[in-house]
Amino acid sequence: MTDAARPRRTGRWIAVVVVVVVLLAGLAVAAEFIARSIVTGTVRTLVVQQIGLPDDQQVDVDVPGIVLPQVIAGRLDDVAVSSDDVALGPLTGDVRVRLEGVPISGDAAAAGGEASVRLDEAQLRALLAGIDGLPADAVSIAAPDLQFATEVSVLGLAIPVGVELTPGAAEGDLTLTPTSFQLAGNDIDADTLRGQLGGLTDGLVATRSLCIADQLPAGLTLTSVTVQGSDVVAGLAIDGGIIVDPALQQNGTCG
Repeated sequence: MTDAARPRRTGRWIAVVVVVVVLLAGLAVAAEFIARSIVTGTVRTLVVQQIGLPDDQQVDVDVPGIVLPQVIAGRLDDVAVSSDDVALGPLTGDVRVRLEGVPISGDAAAAGGEASVRLDEAQLRALLAGIDGLPADAVSIAAPDLQFATEVSVLGLAIPVGVELTPGAAEGDLTLTPTSFQLAGNDIDADTLRGQLGGLTDGLVATRSLCIADQLPAGLTLTSVTVQGSDVVAGLAIDGGIIVDPALQQNGTCG
């Protein structure tokens, strides 16, 4: 072989290698695209079926990272699902769900996860209607708390009282804790309110609670309720076994 021929043959081999690399890269991209499409589509279908959403409900599914290696390993590291105006038991609002360590198949549990439901004022009032004695229709969101105005009757006179409440969660229950009051336009504390109006205020100064466990799957536990801007956000912990354990998929109980 002449010296002039060697560079030409070497050049051809380099060209072949480049083509092979490009083809393999294209196949890898195509395989990743197909895997991601199948995974996200399957997750969306399961969410729609399990929650009972309309077929045309907008459900966004995100699987961070490269999907194909996770599929091969048999477990998705992280899955995020979001949809607006969803009813999750007594909570109706914009739902965000994040699960970790989700198995592709079989009867294994996920590692766990968390969910949030964002409620506007109307949705909040509908939820609070389940608390006896609370004027739910009068409750408004006033970051960082909630508030409502009511009246206390004293000797036939209607005395206006304003109440500010901090929402929260305790042992899976929704809680509303009074933090301050307004009487005749003045800010006062609970002791002063009692001193002014006596036992008539007992229902106003007490922390109220609402159990929702019997309206949620047992695998979901309310862990927080906070005011964020003009909305209230309920946070829930997800037991990873909910994806395989029928008992966790059934509604829980209120003690």
